[in-house]
Amino acid sequence: MNNKILIIDDDELVCISLKRVLVKLGYQAEFCMNGDEASEKISDYEPDLILLDIYLTTHNGLELLKEFQKQHFNIPIIMITGYSDVKIAVNAMKTGAFDFLLKPIDIEQLKIAIDKALNVVYLKNEVDKLQLRLKEDLLTRDFFGTSQKVNRLLTSVEKLAKSSDTTILIEGESGTGKEMIAKFIHQNSPRKDAPFIQINCSAIPKELAESEFFGHEKGAFTGALQKTKLGKFELASKGTILLDEIGELSLDLQAKLLRVLQEKKFFRLGGEKEIAIDVRILAATNRSLEEEVKNGRFREDLFYRLNVANVIVPPLRERKEDIPLLAYSFLKEFALKFGKPIRGIEDNALELLKTYPWKGNVRELRNAVERASLLLEEDELKERHLHFLKNQNSVLTKDDGEQFVLKIPSKGIAIEVVLKALIQKTLKITNGNQVKAAKVLGLSRSKLRYRMEQLGIEVTKSIQ
Repeated sequence: MNNKILIIDDDELVCISLKRVLVKLGYQAEFCMNGDEASEKISDYEPDLILLDIYLTTHNGLELLKEFQKQHFNIPIIMITGYSDVKIAVNAMKTGAFDFLLKPIDIEQLKIAIDKALNVVYLKNEVDKLQLRLKEDLLTRDFFGTSQKVNRLLTSVEKLAKSSDTTILIEGESGTGKEMIAKFIHQNSPRKDAPFIQINCSAIPKELAESEFFGHEKGAFTGALQKTKLGKFELASKGTILLDEIGELSLDLQAKLLRVLQEKKFFRLGGEKEIAIDVRILAATNRSLEEEVKNGRFREDLFYRLNVANVIVPPLRERKEDIPLLAYSFLKEFALKFGKPIRGIEDNALELLKTYPWKGNVRELRNAVERASLLLEEDELKERHLHFLKNQNSVLTKDDGEQFVLKIPSKGIAIEVVLKALIQKTLKITNGNQVKAAKVLGLSRSKLRYRMEQLGIEVTKSIQ
């Protein structure tokens, strides 16, 4: 048992006594008597658990607890105090303490509390490892669909995957599965046994981006308390790194990334030693990088470095024949997850799924199936379980935020017919609610009622 425990208490006698007890119990132990030095001590000693006195001479233990959490130490903390106060215990637990012990500390209780905390951390780490392994499960071609477009895409991707170094730019709308294509490339490449690391460039604060990419040395910036933090490029060594939403990178970081692509070397933030890397780079974007280059938001030289090979993932509306397969796959996943005996999808529900526009693509389809599965109490997914889609699927679908698509027959059509169809469809969407329908159409309720009477539309809530 080599777990390291840090004692933070302003009473030297307590610190010495606790350290002696902990060493006898088989732990490593150190102590710190000053709250101002606590953060640095944690960074240097890297304990597995902290025993923190709630009343220090210069600091409040609860405030230190909050500060440690802000610094993302992620270390279980057991609070100790000489005062028997239930409110203090409750506050400590609410703030994030793992447990609470009173002085004089009972050695048996201390050991039980420490072992329990360390065991919980161990189990959490094991779960994290398991989830990581599950995420790395092999993807098959069937996972993406069987349409002609998908088959052409995957055939091309499999050929590109065989090269271990070719940089590939993956383009496609949000939710089309670009990250899954990237993982498929990795799993079919010579680097498949090495790490696959993904960075969402749009989710990283600008001031932390360089550290996330390349790591940092201790003291490189305010808050850099660890001895050394490895960046994603080092973690992906010998493997593949996906730069998701690459179009969101700042121009400054684009320049540094370009250097890495050219020289396969970089410096950690605050570091003096140049680090060589062996990693395959994939990039994904839902923007047109060519347009970004024209508008001065993306470096042209970086674009050409990334666009050695290009893959375009088609939107779901262009491969509707894949929807049944995907829907059944998601249904099976969530039936297992929620412990429900769902056996299939009725034809009407399947038809609704096939005709829905799916602006959010595969991701939106998956979310819709999850929502329906969660509330489903039957063994079959039916059309009524997808009512939330019917309410959204309107002829008023916007294509650019301002206009709606309107198809005119080649022989022409009377304006009254168009108006009547528009109002009837809107009333169907709002389940006959005229106030909501008027709002959708941008009319007053009285004007809507006038139009309805003029066109012979019945005032009812049963329009279907």
